[in-house]
Amino acid sequence: MTRENRPQRDENGPLLSQRAATVFLLAALVGIGAAVLAALAGNVWPLAVSVGSGASAMAVLFFNQIID
Repeated sequence: MTRENRPQRDENGPLLSQRAATVFLLAALVGIGAAVLAALAGNVWPLAVSVGSGASAMAVLFFNQIID
């Protein structure tokens, strides 16, 4: 694709849409909450981080489906 054929972007536009930002924010909160709960349950911190990241990935899929 040549430079002339590329669509022009607004330089001051947002990087993410409001919907995408909401989905990622909720997923991050779910992941942090799951990691904290796993750590408080007595698991070592690498396992707690793994639990939190897994919950965050599932939360992205969940919130992407329900937020319209």
